[in-house]
Amino acid sequence: MILFPNAKINIGLDIIRRRPDGYHDISTVMYPTGWKDILEITSSQSSETTLTVTGRKVDCPPEKNLVMKAYRRMAAEVSLPPVNIYLHKIIPDGAGLGGGSADAAFTLIGLNRLFDLGFDDKQLASMAGSIGADCAFFIYNRPMLCEGTGTTMRPINLDLDSYKIIIVKPPVNIPTAQAYSGCTPREPETPLPYRLTLPIDQWGKCIHNDFEAGITAAHPEIGEIKQRLLDLGAVYSAMSGSGSAVFGLFNHDILAETIRVEFPHYDIFVPQ
Repeated sequence: MILFPNAKINIGLDIIRRRPDGYHDISTVMYPTGWKDILEITSSQSSETTLTVTGRKVDCPPEKNLVMKAYRRMAAEVSLPPVNIYLHKIIPDGAGLGGGSADAAFTLIGLNRLFDLGFDDKQLASMAGSIGADCAFFIYNRPMLCEGTGTTMRPINLDLDSYKIIIVKPPVNIPTAQAYSGCTPREPETPLPYRLTLPIDQWGKCIHNDFEAGITAAHPEIGEIKQRLLDLGAVYSAMSGSGSAVFGLFNHDILAETIRVEFPHYDIFVPQ
């Protein structure tokens, strides 16, 4: 079975308060994109489950990879035979794009289908949420308003199909703890869902990623990418999640070569 785990972007990210348990309450919209890894799951003739990773280098041993955590999480629910898992990494890590979380969620989806286990999306999302905060989103894989610690989700009516989502990722990785250390929680005057009803060309004035200011101060190239995307004609641009990838929404065609020339040393995604 072959699946294609996709990245996400965050449209707005309000860090509202620090919780007594040390986590933060947030409000953000996660939106799926076309930047994808390749995941294959096959039955194994051996007695052990294996993971082979190709493509981008993943800086963790296979047993700690979220894909293997997903296999073990489902195996805790139901008896699973051993499988061979092949993961070809295309989505960059440390980017705020949720690539690892998507791989884990799609592993659960793939195992469920391959062995006809009968779990529904709610059950799969519960398993995924115990692996990582973003994992449950990729079970549903549609625009979702995420609140609380990011795991309280509900569908939101947001359609960006008429826009090209361009993503640029500089060679900078931002640890989540570092991202939170550079921001001050605040209660927004207007809830994010209401602001999202405004025309997209007005989003830049009122929809922000609260991580962005602190991270841009430490890594100015992130702010430079955002400005260059706006200069190229993006109607809205922001950093995704805790960074360091920056996306732009374009309401006109733009050639991949134009983006490559503009950002020659960065990872980029331009939809076909």
